[in-house]
Amino acid sequence: MTSKLDQLKAMTVVVADTGDLEAIKTYRPVDCTTNPSLVLKAAELPAYQDVIENAISWGRKQGGTKDAVAAHVADRLAVAFGAEMSKLVPGRISTEVDADLSFDTEASVKRARDIIATYETMGVPREKILVKLASTWEGIRAAAILQKEGIDCNLTLLFSLAQAVACADAGVFLISPFVGRILDWHVKASGKTFEPEEDPGVLSVRQIYSYYKQHGISTVVMGASFRSTGEIEALAGCDRLTIAPALLEKLAADNGTLVRKLDPSNTGEKIATVAADEKSFRWAMNEDQMATEKLSEGIRLFAKDLRALRALIAKRLEAGVPA
Repeated sequence: MTSKLDQLKAMTVVVADTGDLEAIKTYRPVDCTTNPSLVLKAAELPAYQDVIENAISWGRKQGGTKDAVAAHVADRLAVAFGAEMSKLVPGRISTEVDADLSFDTEASVKRARDIIATYETMGVPREKILVKLASTWEGIRAAAILQKEGIDCNLTLLFSLAQAVACADAGVFLISPFVGRILDWHVKASGKTFEPEEDPGVLSVRQIYSYYKQHGISTVVMGASFRSTGEIEALAGCDRLTIAPALLEKLAADNGTLVRKLDPSNTGEKIATVAADEKSFRWAMNEDQMATEKLSEGIRLFAKDLRALRALIAKRLEAGVPA
């Protein structure tokens, strides 16, 4: 009997949600996705000191204030990790636009272009990259501009159908609806526990998947932020799933039968068309307490870890010692 991980790979594109190159080598995903929190964790591991030292050596040759240089090095480090990942996977690498730009369309577009340009200097073509942006109205507008330039985008921190519909309307290549964080909110709000089949995060992704398939939307649905293998199994058949190494390990060790749960030919009851204009989007988010709170919280957490990464780099730049 094959493992549940192998069975999942037969029906869903499996993506590694990690900055750990060794985990990527072990589980052989098609794509990889990362974020400031994962880069920060990877930056503190001994195995990646050469990657970090190279980025800091580059930074020491740059002009500008200490804070500006640290920010540039953090940006380069995210791309450097991505470039290493690109050697290990056949598919795409997702790299995140700075969380503190989440409400600035123009700055997000500029940063995304810089990410692509830096990758190209490292020999990685744009066809291998997905630029990650938060699913704010401004982030979605930035994605619309970038997609027209041939820069494919991954819209993250997505918690609602309204966000998903706006992303589809913008022509976004891929969305990352978060499962576990939705569950977290509902557990805290209700005090209840949820089985996978009633898990609010699972149900949210199923709704988005069904809406996309019913309305002929080509944007890829990639479930993210899992708390258990049960959530993953409940979304077997989704276009893509991005999974942390610990859960990949559990799936690889489980030889039970995995049942396909999502199929484009069977999406259930018809879901009515949802408006994608700005007024409708903002009102829908205002009415969705969970989505509003989790989007805001997610941006704050990513921004916090980005600041921590920049501070770590600044300290090492100032000390004149390798990372």
